[in-house]
Amino acid sequence: MTILQWFIFFLVVQVIHYLATWKLYQKAGRKSWEAAVPIYNAIVLMKIINRPTWWTILLFIPVINLIMIPVVWVETIRSFGKNTTLDTVLVLATLGFYIFYINYTQDVTYIPNRSLHSTSQAGDTVSSLLFAIVVATLVHTYVMQPFTIPTSSLEKSLLVGDFLFVSKFHYGARTPMTPIAAPMVHDTLPLLNVKSYTKWPQLPYFRFPGFQKIERNDIVVFNWPVDTVYQFFDRSGRKAVLKPIDKKSNYVKRCVGIPGDNLSIKDGAIYINNEILVLPERARPQFHYQVIFKEPAYSAVLEENKMNEYLPYYSIPRTIWDKPEVKAYLTSGTSTTHLAEVTRDSTNVVVHGTITQEDYTKLGMNYSQLAGEINMTEALKNKIATDPRVLSVTKVINEKDKSVFPQTGEWSIDNFGPIHIPAAGKQVALTTENLPLYKRIIEVYENNDLKVNGNQILINGQVATNYTFQQNYYWMMGDNRHRSEDSRYWGFVPADHIVGKPVLIWMSLDQNVPWGKAFDKIRWERLFTTVGGDGQPYSYFKFFLIALVAYFGITFYLKKKKQKAN
Repeated sequence: MTILQWFIFFLVVQVIHYLATWKLYQKAGRKSWEAAVPIYNAIVLMKIINRPTWWTILLFIPVINLIMIPVVWVETIRSFGKNTTLDTVLVLATLGFYIFYINYTQDVTYIPNRSLHSTSQAGDTVSSLLFAIVVATLVHTYVMQPFTIPTSSLEKSLLVGDFLFVSKFHYGARTPMTPIAAPMVHDTLPLLNVKSYTKWPQLPYFRFPGFQKIERNDIVVFNWPVDTVYQFFDRSGRKAVLKPIDKKSNYVKRCVGIPGDNLSIKDGAIYINNEILVLPERARPQFHYQVIFKEPAYSAVLEENKMNEYLPYYSIPRTIWDKPEVKAYLTSGTSTTHLAEVTRDSTNVVVHGTITQEDYTKLGMNYSQLAGEINMTEALKNKIATDPRVLSVTKVINEKDKSVFPQTGEWSIDNFGPIHIPAAGKQVALTTENLPLYKRIIEVYENNDLKVNGNQILINGQVATNYTFQQNYYWMMGDNRHRSEDSRYWGFVPADHIVGKPVLIWMSLDQNVPWGKAFDKIRWERLFTTVGGDGQPYSYFKFFLIALVAYFGITFYLKKKKQKAN
C-alpha cells in the first residue's frame, strides 16, 4: 500500500470509530466531536475506559495493536455495563461492530469508576497473559530477538546450534511491514504449519535511528532477498511462495562489502577497493582443500582433527571401473551412492562420492582411498600439511559457474568481480553489459518497470543511460566459503532487508552429541560469549551465575526480614 492509500485507510477507520462511539462519548460526559478527531479521540477514550494515556501509543504500533484494539473494544463496552461473557464474545466476533449496536439501540449508563480487576481467576490469567504477550512482542520487535544458527555457513566463527540474541536497536529497529501477523513467530505458526501472517495490507518501510551503521566484517542478520521457499529447510519448490520482506527467511552472514565499496574475489581472497580485506581475529574462514594421503588413513585424520565436512576421493582399478555392469551400477543412481569421475590414468580411475560396503562387496571391488576434499581453516590446513600420513594439501579453486551471480557464467565463487556495491543517492552508468548486476535492484527492490530493446534500456518507459539508487546495499558472505549460500549466488542485500546485529551467544548445543549426554552436548565455553569484539571469545557465564545467585539470595533475605517485621 502507498502512503496515500494508508492515509485514506486511516481516515476510514476514524469515520467508523466516530459513527460507532459518538453517543457513548456523550454519555461519558464528553463532546461528540471528540470522537472524530484522530489520535485525540484515542486519548479521550483512554480516559473514558479509565486506562492510562500511554495505551494510545500501543494502538499505533504494528502487531501490538492487533492485541490492544480488541482489548479496548472489551474495555469500552464494560465501561457502559456490558460485562457478560456473551457481550465479550459478540464484540470480538463482530470485530468491534457490536459497539454500533450498543451505541444506537441500547440505553446504557456510563460507569466512571468501575473496577479494573477481573471478578474471576480466569479473567486475571487472561489479563496477565495479554500483558506478557504485549511486553514480549515489544521487546522481540524493537529491542532484542532470539535467533538460532541453523547452518554451517559461518563456521568456525558461529557454530550450528548457537543460540543468539540479535539486537534490533544497533542498526535501528525496523517497524513491521506486515501488520497483520501472529506475534513473536516468523512466517509459520508452530504445530499448525500454516502461514502466520496475511500479505495484505503492507506498511511502508521505516527504520528508527540506530546507534551505529553496518561496518565491514559485522555479522548481520537479514531477510534472505530471494526467498520463495515455503519453509527454510524445505526447498523442493512444491509450495513456493512470494513473501513480504519482513517474512522472508532469516539469514546470518558477515558483511564484507558496504555501500560504495568496489569488491572482487581472487582465488578465494576478498579485495575491497583493491586491498585485501583483513578479517577480525575471531573470524576463522574455511575453504576446501584437496588432501592426498600416503595411505588410506583418512578416517583417523578426520577423527583426530574433528573434521566433519569432507568429500572423499577413491582410486578404482580401471580394469574394474571399465566393466559395463560396474560403471553402470555406480553411476546410474541404482547403487547406494552416486559417484562422479574426477580423473583417470592408464591404471586407475579417481572418483568422488562415497563407496559403501554394500557397493564394493556386491561387485567384488578392491579400492583404496587416495584423497578427499576437506573443509578447514588455514591453521588446520597448515597442521594437516605436516602430518606424516599426508602427501599434499592443495586449496580447491572453483571453476566458472552459471549459478554464480549474476548468472552469466563469467565468474566463480573463488574468482569474482570486480563489482561496485550501490549506495543510496549515488548514480551508476547503465549498459547492457553491466545491467545483469543491477537488474534485480531496479526491478524488484526499487519497483521499476525495466525493459531492454536492443541496446536501449528503458526504465518506466524512458530511455535510461544511468540509474540513481534509492537505498543502500550490502555484500554478505559466510566464513565457511565453500559451504555458504550467500551474495555470491544471489547478489546484493538491500537496506530494508536488514534485521539486526547478533550480540550474544546465550546457549550453544553440539549437534553431534546426543541428548542422552546432555552435559556434554552443551558447549559450556561458548555460553554468554559476545559475538563481536576484539580478541578470542570470552564466556561471561560464571558472572551470570553469580548475579543469579546474588539476586535470589537478596530476595530471600528481604522476604524473611519482612516476615519478621510483621
